[in-house]
Amino acid sequence: MKRREFMVLVAGASAWLLPWTRPARSQDPAQADQSAAGQIGQVDTLQGSATVIRAKTTTPVALRVNDPIFKNDTLVTAANSTLGVTFDDQTTFSLSANTRIVVNEFVYAEGGAANAAVFNVAAGTAAFVAALVAKTGTMKITTPVATLGIRGTTGVIDVPEQGGAATPGGAADEPRVKLYADADGYVGQIEVFNPQGANLGTLTQGASAFAFRPGAGGRLEAVPYQIPPQEAARDRGVLRRLFAAHNIGRRKAIERQRRMHQQRNNPRRPGPPHDRRPHPPPGRGRNQRN
Repeated sequence: MKRREFMVLVAGASAWLLPWTRPARSQDPAQADQSAAGQIGQVDTLQGSATVIRAKTTTPVALRVNDPIFKNDTLVTAANSTLGVTFDDQTTFSLSANTRIVVNEFVYAEGGAANAAVFNVAAGTAAFVAALVAKTGTMKITTPVATLGIRGTTGVIDVPEQGGAATPGGAADEPRVKLYADADGYVGQIEVFNPQGANLGTLTQGASAFAFRPGAGGRLEAVPYQIPPQEAARDRGVLRRLFAAHNIGRRKAIERQRRMHQQRNNPRRPGPPHDRRPHPPPGRGRNQRN
C-alpha cells in the first residue's frame, strides 16, 4: 500500500473511532420534544429574574424565555421582575414582582373529558387569562384563605406576603380577587369558596372585586370591594403585560400542540444502523490486492 493511500485510510478510520472529533449535530426537534416529556407550558416573557423549584427538589433554578414548565413547579419572581407563562390550553399567567405560585395540577387534551387545572397563588400579584381548560373542564385557583372557581375569564389576585391572613377593618394588605374583561371584551365569572367548600359569592361584572375578611364568629367573608383609582391604574398595567404575554404564549402553545399531534400520528421508526466501517480509498476495492 502506498504511503498516501495508507494515510487516507487511517484518517477515515480515525473519524469513526473518535466520534468526539466530528462536528456536533444540531438537536432534532423530535428529540427536543422528548427531552421535555411532561411539559405543560413554557415561559413567554421575563423581565428581571425569576426562578423555578421543580418537583422533589429544593434548589431554585433560574428561568429563561422558552423554558418548559411542568406539573408541581413553584414559580417565583424577584423584586422588580415580571414573568409570563402560558400552558398547553393557552391559559396565561403573568406574575408581578415578589410573587409565588405553584402548578398543583394540569391535565389538558383536545376534546378530553377530564381537563382540569389547579394553581396556587401563595403570595404576590398574579393575573391570568383562562382558556380551554376553564371552558371544557374545571379550573381552580387556590389562595391561603379561599378557593376560586374560574369560568373562562380574566382576573387579578392579590395575596399579601404574610401568608394571606385576612385582617378586620379592610386593611390595605388583605387578600383580594378582581374580575376583568378579556381582551375581546368578554366577561366570565369567578366563584369564591371558603376552605370548607361553602360558596361565598360570585363575581360577574367587569372591574368588580371581593376582599377577604373575617366576619361574624371569625368566619371568612368575601366582601364587595371598590377598587381605588390608584389600584385600578396599576391593574391596567398588569393587564397590558398579561395580554402581551398571552399573545406570545398562545402562538407557542398552538405550535407545540401541532408538533405533538404530528408525533402521535407519524411516529419515527428507527432506521438501519449506519455502516461505520472505514471505506477504502477511491479507486481501490475492498478485496483488491496492493
